[in-house]
Amino acid sequence: MIERYSRPQMKKVWSDENKFEKWLDVEIAVCEAWAELGVIPRKEVPKIKMARVNLNRMEEILKETHHDTTAFLGAVAESLGPESRYIHMGLTSQDVTDTALSLQLLEAAEILSKDIKELIEVLAKQAIKYKYTPIIGRTHGIHAEPTSFGLKLAVWFEEMSRNRQRLNEAIKNIAVGKISGAVGTYATLSPEVEEKACARLKLTPAPISNQVLQRDRHAQFVTTLAVIASSLEKFATEIRGLQKTETREVEEPFSAGQTGSSAMPHKRNPELCERICGIARLIRGYSITAMENMSLWHERDISHSSAERVILPDSCFLLDYSLSILTSVMKGLLVYPQNMKRNLELTKGLVFSQRVLLAFIVKGLSRQDAYKIVQRNAMKSWKGGRNFLTLLKSDKEVMQYLSVEELEKLFDYDYYLRYVDEIFERLGLTESQWQDTISKFESNELAPKSI
Repeated sequence: MIERYSRPQMKKVWSDENKFEKWLDVEIAVCEAWAELGVIPRKEVPKIKMARVNLNRMEEILKETHHDTTAFLGAVAESLGPESRYIHMGLTSQDVTDTALSLQLLEAAEILSKDIKELIEVLAKQAIKYKYTPIIGRTHGIHAEPTSFGLKLAVWFEEMSRNRQRLNEAIKNIAVGKISGAVGTYATLSPEVEEKACARLKLTPAPISNQVLQRDRHAQFVTTLAVIASSLEKFATEIRGLQKTETREVEEPFSAGQTGSSAMPHKRNPELCERICGIARLIRGYSITAMENMSLWHERDISHSSAERVILPDSCFLLDYSLSILTSVMKGLLVYPQNMKRNLELTKGLVFSQRVLLAFIVKGLSRQDAYKIVQRNAMKSWKGGRNFLTLLKSDKEVMQYLSVEELEKLFDYDYYLRYVDEIFERLGLTESQWQDTISKFESNELAPKSI
């Protein structure tokens, strides 16, 4: 496991102590179900609930049995008296381990959901703050038309909102238990035992299983984490691009005493965002493994097991870590509106070319003729670094259709931000709305229905 990336809460979820406690929770829930049905004497249940698992003893037994479930059961039995015979009655290993794994995944998902909520809140605040801050929009890395930095962040806000919904959907499909016996026929227990035990664990019984919970559920969970990680990479990549020396419109936080290079003291590298990008590649790799785990021989093999011991905790560790990094970056993001304005003006007015084109069309020119006139002047500006508006004013053909006053009115940055308020209202991102929007995500009101 990638321990160096684990934060305390997530590390606790995937600890051996928590894992085997979850195994014990499942065993006890099944015993309680049996007792409710009159198969186990009710007086034995309080004794069974006193069961404990000694990890050191389990490790000793494992050296002999080479089977973690039998080692677990041996260690648990030593903490009980004769009532230990009721532990694991009618069960197969996967009844315990798969159901307990669902409990672990739900705990991990709860942490990730809180992480996402925190990032959404930060993005909302920053989007509102920079709602009207103009910045050049870039397509193919080339200056296109003005937008606002707040709109850029609002796009991220909305994407993370969708990611919250995706996680909710994955949670619904992993919040299931499987207590159906050796190959899922309930031959040694009954569907009623499963229903009662799962109810105690606050899980939904899988409608049907064989010896395992089907791994499409786990694949959906990991691929969802990969999608979320890819969104974080997308945002981090944009910050990296905007932090380039030639651009320098934003920078990730750079603390006192921090160094960017062992050789060059002037360096301020976007190393946090680069870290997020690298981690995303790893989580996407885990998603491929999760999908490959879906195909098992007959009712079950254990080819998925060794892989899951790595990919499930690690993908949770890594996403938790990446979300915390990006949230920290966004909270402390250094924004330079003056540089944004400088870059807006780098092309000396070329960003207004479409407005000029449309003005010609309104005057009656065909799009093709209008395009040629505008492009002819735009290329002169592009190659010679001359002011685009000045070139247009000196073009006799241009002046046949547009007056100086009409031309000058076209060169207005505010024109591109005239629908910003409407866009933000759609997202629930006005000063008065956004807290309500966050609350709806908190209560899962905005989550889709289960599939």
